[in-house]
Amino acid sequence: MRWWALGAVTLGTFMTYLDNNVGNVALPTIQRELGLTISGLEWIVSSYILVFAGLMLVGGRLADLFGARRVFLAGLAVFTVASLAAGLATSGGMLIAARAVQGVGAALLTPTSLTLISQLFPDPGERGRAVGIWSASGALSMALGPATGGFISENLHWGWIYLINVPIGIATFGLALWAVRPAFTRLRHRLDLPGLATSALALVSLTYALIEGDRAGWASAEILAAFGLAAAAALGFALVETRAERPMIDLSLFRSRVFSGGALTMGIWSFGVFGIYFFSALWLQNVLGFSPTQAGLAFVPMALVMAVVAILSQRISARLGTGPTVALGMALMGAAIYLISGVGADGDYADVAPWFLLYGLGGGMLVPLTSAILGGLPKERTGVASGVLNVSREVFGLLGITVLGAILSSSQSGSDQPPLVAFLDAYQFTLVIAAVIVLAAIPLSLYALRPARSLPEQDDPQATASTASTVGSSN
Repeated sequence: MRWWALGAVTLGTFMTYLDNNVGNVALPTIQRELGLTISGLEWIVSSYILVFAGLMLVGGRLADLFGARRVFLAGLAVFTVASLAAGLATSGGMLIAARAVQGVGAALLTPTSLTLISQLFPDPGERGRAVGIWSASGALSMALGPATGGFISENLHWGWIYLINVPIGIATFGLALWAVRPAFTRLRHRLDLPGLATSALALVSLTYALIEGDRAGWASAEILAAFGLAAAAALGFALVETRAERPMIDLSLFRSRVFSGGALTMGIWSFGVFGIYFFSALWLQNVLGFSPTQAGLAFVPMALVMAVVAILSQRISARLGTGPTVALGMALMGAAIYLISGVGADGDYADVAPWFLLYGLGGGMLVPLTSAILGGLPKERTGVASGVLNVSREVFGLLGITVLGAILSSSQSGSDQPPLVAFLDAYQFTLVIAAVIVLAAIPLSLYALRPARSLPEQDDPQATASTASTVGSSN
């Protein structure tokens, strides 16, 4: 029954990840059929990310208080109904509103997924395998999303990009009702409304600034005000949480090198993944002349390798240790990004495929990181911790697109080369910067995930076996 429950949790997560990947190649088609401006087109993507990132901590806290199963089912229902509305939208405003509601559903669904896995699989070994399968669903969405979006945009009505979520959502809801039965004792605590409000305001303001910065200008009053509001709300959140009787997040968790260092490593991984997918899709179409479907299919082998390695990563970690496994994964990813930057305008898919596969190999090795962070947390805090990890993934992924996009745009606009050559030069330079940032996670992961030290007389044989996943040490 637990493995059927894992199937339901994985399918729900798969839906939200697929929605992140399926729509990009179809945006030109949506723009033509709905008569949207560039700004309106951007908000089809941005409205989802804005609400999703802004409310993930809220979703995690609700799971801790009211039960992960209940919040998961609520999020799944909201996401499915909103997907139906998005697929049937007849105007840009309707589509943007439906996408925002999808973000609400995803913010409830995604952080509760890891909480449910922790509750369903208390044994560390089984939990590691379950997290590997769950992570593989994200990799598969990266494989199927662009390819599916390209096929739909060329052969079907664009609305099917969102309508495909409806049968998946209904089937997942039924499976979850039957199979998901985690052990949970309801916590009768207050909801910490000041913490929820300030955290949501901080994340929404930060996400808005990152999304709109390139359009409005990073030094514009609008963007500076958004960054200022985000900083003020974050400070307010910290003050509220330090004084709350039952805080939404125990800020002492961030003194743990495993928790804080692991979340930052996860963010750097996301920075690389989001940036590479976004800009390599442009490169494949603008430079190598791929169609949308061909560009989507180009990512399939890389994502499949990532999915397989994600499932096997616990075995690798058992041999090498969590820190070395994660560091090796980041090293392979950084090397692959750098090597992709060497492919010129006369290259083809055969030239880039080996480095895409190397990238997938490295990306799949990050699964033990999630297991290590969640494995040592108190069960009543896994919901918010899952929210923190997902916030790190989304915000750093958005940073990957905006920061690397700003570097690419600046480099391209400053060139006196023909447009295609200028884009290629800027793209290659941007990849080198991305490779350096990803490689910076190697020493970070080795430090954060090293086994905790203990005095000989305090050694506990059972604790020693799991020191790699202990959270709470600041050694």
